[in-house]
This record gives sequence, C-alpha cells and structure tokens, in this order.
Amino acid sequence: MTARSTRRTTTAKHSRLAAAGAIAVAGALILTGCGDQTKDTDKSSDNASAASAPLASKLPASIRDKGVIRVGSDISYAPVEFKDASGKVAGIDPDLADAMGKQLGVKFDFQNGTFDALLTGLRSNRYDIAMSAMTDNKNRQDGVDPTTGKKVGEGVDFVDYLQAGVSIYTRKGDTKGIASWSDLCGKKIAVERGTVSEDLAKSETKKCPAGKKITIQAFDDNQQAETRLRSGGADAVSADFPVAAYAVKTSGGGKDFEIVGDQVEAAPYGIAVGKSNTQLRDALQAAMDAVIKSGEYQKILAKWGAQDGAVQQSAVNGGK
Repeated sequence: MTARSTRRTTTAKHSRLAAAGAIAVAGALILTGCGDQTKDTDKSSDNASAASAPLASKLPASIRDKGVIRVGSDISYAPVEFKDASGKVAGIDPDLADAMGKQLGVKFDFQNGTFDALLTGLRSNRYDIAMSAMTDNKNRQDGVDPTTGKKVGEGVDFVDYLQAGVSIYTRKGDTKGIASWSDLCGKKIAVERGTVSEDLAKSETKKCPAGKKITIQAFDDNQQAETRLRSGGADAVSADFPVAAYAVKTSGGGKDFEIVGDQVEAAPYGIAVGKSNTQLRDALQAAMDAVIKSGEYQKILAKWGAQDGAVQQSAVNGGK
C-alpha cells in the first residue's frame, strides 16, 4: 500500500564568525543562536510549504495543523502496499498518497494493521482514513456484515480511485481443474480474512452440492494464504487482480503461480473515511482528482502494472 513520506531534514547554515580572534565564548554564543534560528527556520519552512500547497485550505484545521494524515493499511498486499527489500513502505497506495500529500500540504503516515480490523480502527479514531486496496461496496458504506446481513458498526464513506476485480490463482501447472469459481466445490481455497475474496468463497460454497463444499482457509494477510498454496495445503488463492497478477509475475521468478479464469466482481477501490468527516473526504477527493488531472496518477499505475484499472475521475461511494 503507501511509502511513508520521508521526513525532510535541514542542514543548518551557520554564518561566518565576525572576525578572526573572537573569543571562544562569543563563538559558542553565536553557534547557539544559529541553532535556535535553524529550528525556527525549519518550522517556518514547513508552515510555508503547507500554506503554499494548492488544496491545503480544504483540509480540516486539526489535520492541517498537525500536518499528518494517519492511514490504516494492511501493508502486505503487493503491489498495492507492501514493504520493499529495504523495509520501506511501497506500492500503488503509498505513491498515490505521496502525490495527494503534495496537493494538500500534509504527510500520509501509513500504519500497519490486519485488514479486517482497519474499519474498526477508523471508527475508534486510531486512524484518520483507511487506504488498503479496500473495495467500496454498500455493506461497508452501511456498516453491514456481508455474511449475516446485520449491522455491526457505523458505515464509512469512500473516495474511489481505481477499478479492480477478483482473481483465482493456483500453483503453476497444477490447476486442479479450476477455471472458475464453480470449479472450487470440493476444493480448498486460501484467502485473506475480511476481503471480498472471502465473501465470494462463502457465497459460492452455498451453491455446492452436499459433501462438496469449499474448504475456506482465512488468514490475516495474503502472504500467509500464498504460503499455504505453495506448500500444497490449499488448491487455490483468491485476491484482487492487481495482487494476483503481481504474485504470478514475481513469486519464484514467475514459476510459482498462474491465474485461472477471468477476474470477477470488478469494483472500485476506495479510501475509507468516517461518515462524519465530510470535510476530509471532500479534500481527499479534490486531491485525487488533481493527481489524476496532472498525469501523475497514470504514471504511478503504469509503474506498478495497474493501468488497466485507471479511472477518469474520483467518485464518492461509487461502489454497489
């Protein structure tokens, strides 16, 4: 999802000593004074940067003053958000957040969490937003559990920014005859807990004949699901298409997995925002639209091979 914005550092520029032969005490005082001035200069520079950002005025004052948006994200879902070899948070979401941050004059601070707990963290004010390849749908907008149909909490608003469907992938050369969701009856599928993939598997198994139900193995993150597939403990994994395509391309040098069948349930990814936080929601939408209009959006998606999911403009609650 997401790189954490790199904090800027400033090197103090000390003025030359006034004259040769100045006493050590005077020199020390001059340096001390310069150090204090540097701190003031840094603060002034940060404030000026935020003030000069084209969309800074759209943010709630509390966030604008802090200069940080706290982002809840499951940072294990390459290429949308993950940690690269250096341990830095990278991917589609972090890159888009950085571009939006330049429009808003703030940093996006990605904080790792399990996917199925992100909206709970948002509701409890642990995060300001959730940005984690999260599908915008009516259940999440209304705070409804898709399995029981019961309301489990306050819903959220979404700022949509990418279209993606759901795919199935298997071990390469060992598809077990799986070419569609209906072929999963009697098979074992590994998924990330709380995702649309898990919802689809639960829905599909209800259609299977008695004795041939789908065995659904739900994990905290998709990496664990893929590990189960590699080991032979599952017949398939389901994840969003950009994630499946990235895994097929990169895992084992492209020798581990293959996608089977077509992606289904194409829907928008959305940035989740609390229902009451409409000012932040609208600021994020304006920032995303600015990034799309600038052309930076298209470059970011192309960098990660996700250009097929590009949208022409952002929307609020466009999911169904």
